[in-house]
Amino acid sequence: MGNAIRIGGASGYWGESMMATPQLLQVEGMDYLVYDFLAEITMSILARARSNNPDAGFATDFITGVLKPNLREIAEKRVKILTNAGGVNPAACGAAARALIAEAGLELKVAVISGDDLIDRNADFADKKDMFSGSDCPPTETLASVNAYLGGFPVAAALDAGADIVITGRSVDSAVTLGACIHAFGWQASDLDKLAAGSLAGHIIECGPQASGGNFTDWRLSGDIADIGYPFIDIDAEGVFSVSKPEGTSGVVNVGTVSEQMLYEIGDPQAYLLPDVTCDFAQVTIEETAPDTVRVANAKGTTPPDSYKVCATYADGFRAGTLMSFVGIDAAPKARHFADAAFARARAVLRQHNLADYSETSVEVLGDDSQFGDATANPVSREVVLKIAAKHDTQAGCGALLKEISGLGLATPAGLSIFAGSRAKPSPVVRLFSFLLPKGELAIDIDVDGTVTKFSEAQAVSGDAPPSIGAPDAPEQGGTVDVPLVKLAWGRSGDKGNKANIGIIARDAAYMPYIWAALDEATIRKRFGHFMAEGSGFKRYYLPGSHAMNILIDEALGGGGTASLRNDPQGKAYAQILLDHPIAIPENLAESL
Repeated sequence: MGNAIRIGGASGYWGESMMATPQLLQVEGMDYLVYDFLAEITMSILARARSNNPDAGFATDFITGVLKPNLREIAEKRVKILTNAGGVNPAACGAAARALIAEAGLELKVAVISGDDLIDRNADFADKKDMFSGSDCPPTETLASVNAYLGGFPVAAALDAGADIVITGRSVDSAVTLGACIHAFGWQASDLDKLAAGSLAGHIIECGPQASGGNFTDWRLSGDIADIGYPFIDIDAEGVFSVSKPEGTSGVVNVGTVSEQMLYEIGDPQAYLLPDVTCDFAQVTIEETAPDTVRVANAKGTTPPDSYKVCATYADGFRAGTLMSFVGIDAAPKARHFADAAFARARAVLRQHNLADYSETSVEVLGDDSQFGDATANPVSREVVLKIAAKHDTQAGCGALLKEISGLGLATPAGLSIFAGSRAKPSPVVRLFSFLLPKGELAIDIDVDGTVTKFSEAQAVSGDAPPSIGAPDAPEQGGTVDVPLVKLAWGRSGDKGNKANIGIIARDAAYMPYIWAALDEATIRKRFGHFMAEGSGFKRYYLPGSHAMNILIDEALGGGGTASLRNDPQGKAYAQILLDHPIAIPENLAESL
């Protein structure tokens, strides 16, 4: 691929293994390594750290796990490093990076991008409404973090200024990859299709090895995941790119792994909103061109939003819970009986201390199909795990539940077993409040080793809205047979706040009409109705380019993230709940399975 750059996806979250950097540095021709460390809950954690120490509040793994052991090789190979590790304190992260560079006697320029952190302006947002639920802003004094999601153009401006290492605070996850493309190819705000392609490239590698066999439906193809290869892309000036992994590593890059990642945690695939462009992925084509190499093309872009998305986190009471196992005959009924008793005792304690009842409780018996709702196969299991949890306005109320769970240990039905370890403790419930802020109300600075410039947002360029896409019709045929969805499709699920998304990709285009017909409202509600809030709904979107569909379910995660009591607060297993659903297909199609 001529006139291309090579970008490696080296981190998907704060806490991930640091094995990617040395691995990707061995790939010949690597130009950039990008690192995503941030999520909403991470921002809240970093904000608390900064409140205790003004020099904290960034992803320390970037300094200790990425730069310190690899800095000299990074310099020797002239690989640019781009990251959002700055968290809520990018200046401190930049200072730590510069100190390492000075200690090593190297000449590398560090750029720090700031302006996303709006916590000092929290009083200005009292009249804002949540962009998803329409709810009022919580008391502004309770806000722990307030950050706008920046785009790729500030990253490109930092590279244009000669930076070797670019550190941002909060940005959209794909921004660092897009910034590299804008810088390398001179893309402008009017190059909407190219910006969409660069954003998709960033989206594919922003979660590290999820594009190269991690969390893959066909997990056995990934082999020894202890040595999984991290993905890298080769992208050209037109935005066409290939996805690969280092030679000699385990994992797999194929149509399924890349397609799953494309659909991961998106909503409407024709309106994927980013600061620099609104992306349309519906016609994207994904094809394998060589072993462990996949070509991606045909992303489209249209008018970008005129506002930045801003996410604030705030504390809203406490939650507490624990896991314990029951083994033997009637394991599941014993677990539920124990949970009933624990709540009865805890509520008695609340009444004695004039405390309110729990605002929410959760009991899930894992191993008894509790995650499958009305679609349960009614197993009789001799070993289950009880997850019991509750929310309360006070730490003492949550503590009462944990104390009574422990106190029931000798009165429990037979078969209780617990791995010895520290006792669970109450923790704050952290909720998310999201709103829009006009771009003109944000001041973005770029500091390259003490030289500070103001970033100016380019004039927005309008693009035609994408045409609507009709759903595929299943041809009427004679005899059909039922086969599980997993034989016909790959699946990946995740979260968008309190929404769950499930991407389903047909293994063969011929299967898609039958999959679409089968995954109708009745099926979705049977599979996920027990997770959905009363009155909530869902939408289905069709992506003909990749023979796929995206299902977006509203209010399906119990608040999502650390606001949820669920065993799966981010919907990571929702695709797995769906993949055994029977799909009726013609007999002649079934013969090829």
